[in-house]
Amino acid sequence: MNLPTPDGMSRRHFMRHLATAAATIPTMQFISHVQANAADLKKRQKACILMWMSGGPPTIDIWDLKPGSKNGGDFKPIATKGDLQISEHMPKTAMVMDNLSVIRAMSTREADHNRGRYYMHTAYVPNPTVVHPSFGSVVSYEVGAKRSALEIPAYISIGGGGTSPGFLGMAHSPFLVDSTGRINNADMGNVTADRLGQRLSMLSLVEDNFIKSNRGEYGQAHKDIYGKAVNLMTSAQMEAFQVEKESPETLAMYSGEPAQGRGMMMGGGNNFGRSLLMARRLVEAGVPFVEVDFGGWDLHQNVFQTLRDQRLPALDAGIAGLITDLKQRGMYDDVTLVWMGEFGRTPRINQDIGRDHWAASWSVAIGGGGLRGGVAVGETDKDGTSIASSQSYLPGDVWATVAHAMGIPLDTVHTSKRGRPMKIANGGTAIKELIG
Repeated sequence: MNLPTPDGMSRRHFMRHLATAAATIPTMQFISHVQANAADLKKRQKACILMWMSGGPPTIDIWDLKPGSKNGGDFKPIATKGDLQISEHMPKTAMVMDNLSVIRAMSTREADHNRGRYYMHTAYVPNPTVVHPSFGSVVSYEVGAKRSALEIPAYISIGGGGTSPGFLGMAHSPFLVDSTGRINNADMGNVTADRLGQRLSMLSLVEDNFIKSNRGEYGQAHKDIYGKAVNLMTSAQMEAFQVEKESPETLAMYSGEPAQGRGMMMGGGNNFGRSLLMARRLVEAGVPFVEVDFGGWDLHQNVFQTLRDQRLPALDAGIAGLITDLKQRGMYDDVTLVWMGEFGRTPRINQDIGRDHWAASWSVAIGGGGLRGGVAVGETDKDGTSIASSQSYLPGDVWATVAHAMGIPLDTVHTSKRGRPMKIANGGTAIKELIG
């Protein structure tokens, strides 16, 4: 038996289990085997949607423009329904900006992609002696484990690679799907229910015998994760991944294009909007943490053309659609939204009309969850090169604010495999301008 390593189960190892489980379940059972308790799923439940901008977005061209500065670039700021200005290429978002705030004083000092990604996801700088859990894994551990009606994973990542659960264990790893809801390697089989039962009974016997041999905690973890894979493939809650069941009008809200007939893909190839709609469906089904990856922000060249023609139209439609949809459904005060990447981009425009890596002064957008909307927290100087306000903010402060919004106590402490106490959000402080 291929057991997980001490750091937890690898993504490939988990997907092998999921594929095997899928192959043992009749196709008809994929959605309809279990009827979910609709009353439980419709209860108001706290959740977080992380919009991850892989590559490091130029926040100076989106949330914190510098008109009149040599670093200002091609774009102009426009007024919003909040008390701040944003890029002219975000007009739909400007109309709902009273619901979203911008932390304009992020200063993280990690301008390497991998280190920045780790830091922003965990609130800890990388350390060779310990693997810290992503905040999505923390939410899975603290919130998801308490949701008895939830049959699908508590941490789902759409379109990206996710991040490690660290010492919290493989049960809290992100579950990966693409923007269509397809699960990699999950090939459905056509096995009878009797045959399925025989296979699962045999597997359980093998796993139980291994666990009884006292070879550590990983045998039980291996059995638990396989059981979750089976539950996943038989749960009616899997319908949450089926975005095509939404009305043409709802699909159009997220795509930014005219409504098309049911069954049509979202126009313009707006996978970001489609992924956000899936995220809304998932949190509505009870999933407490969903991460949506929207890559392509490592803009060392042609930053303004790429933003204007590709990134910002999809971003604008997706964010505005998500906020509008959550507001219409009465969910916005229960779902916290976080928009960020691993760092920002240089205020200076390089010779290739691009911006390079920059972690000294940049922005994160945050809203929902009962947080205050429509304000800018902190500020950068007139050229965007440094923090001009009296306080700067770290990833731990962002996640402490999310924890506050989700009702996770900020004095929560986890223990690493080596017995070291680890404060939630690395002891960060919830941002007072946002929590009131």
